[in-house]
Amino acid sequence: MTHDPAALLGPDGWATWEALTARVGRGTVTRLVRSGRVVRLQPGVYALPGPARDWRLRMEAAVHACDGVVSHRSALALWGLAPPGGSVHLTVACTRSGRGTAGVVLHRTRHLDDSTRRVDGLPVSCPERAIVDAWGSPAGLSRADVRAAAIDAVRRRLCGPRELCREVERRPCLPGRAELVDLVRLLAEGCRSELEIWGCLRVLRGPGMPRFTQQRRIEVAGETFLLDAAYDEVQLAVEMDGAAWHGSRAQREQDIRRDALVATVGWQTLRFGFRRMTTEPQRCRAEVLAVHTARRRLFAAAERGR
Repeated sequence: MTHDPAALLGPDGWATWEALTARVGRGTVTRLVRSGRVVRLQPGVYALPGPARDWRLRMEAAVHACDGVVSHRSALALWGLAPPGGSVHLTVACTRSGRGTAGVVLHRTRHLDDSTRRVDGLPVSCPERAIVDAWGSPAGLSRADVRAAAIDAVRRRLCGPRELCREVERRPCLPGRAELVDLVRLLAEGCRSELEIWGCLRVLRGPGMPRFTQQRRIEVAGETFLLDAAYDEVQLAVEMDGAAWHGSRAQREQDIRRDALVATVGWQTLRFGFRRMTTEPQRCRAEVLAVHTARRRLFAAAERGR
């Protein structure tokens, strides 16, 4: 009798040994595997050859076979913070063996349940745990990739700097810990991109520069805007425009509209692109300081005229 593997494995393209042997004999399953019409993904988990190459299905199979939680780089991929790829990384309880199967890396921990969330039905480490895990064990990601994941997670409000800080505090021996601590501090202060980090450290916090507030909330005509850096005493806003977010014509038009709106309530906006901010930090600093000084004089003159 000829069996259709697709019908046996169902719409998901995979099934457990128990589910398969409930439909056909063990010998039939063995013959299907030997013929290549069915692939053994993990111990006790089988799939069609095509779907077996899909990273999401391989992750499901690994979770089922190892009873673990998707973590590290694999968790970042599920959260949309890093591209999928490489081995599947799972975290299991410390009472379990740390020996993984083919294509699966197991990590053991004493703190499993308090960090587990669900994405599309799969148990997965919370974003802050996944970031800190990947920082210590990047599994093919660069340090810049993990930094970008941390910034993106905070910008998208998947987690906050406070949660990241708690995770870092639990890892006193984390490789590169000092660099991650500095990054979390900058995120807590309001930086939401690498350009903003650069701008704050190399431009706005330079010698003789006035103090500013990051992510200043302002409401105009029923709309709410967040200013990258704001000098409240002179109503001056500094926006740092990365190419990824401000390179399109539509985005530039939105920026013009936004600047016009905040101007109606007295705010002047200075914008610096990636090239100027990174190649001419001294000139950017001088421009901010000059406009700040000029507006301070205007405000002082207006105050004397009252």
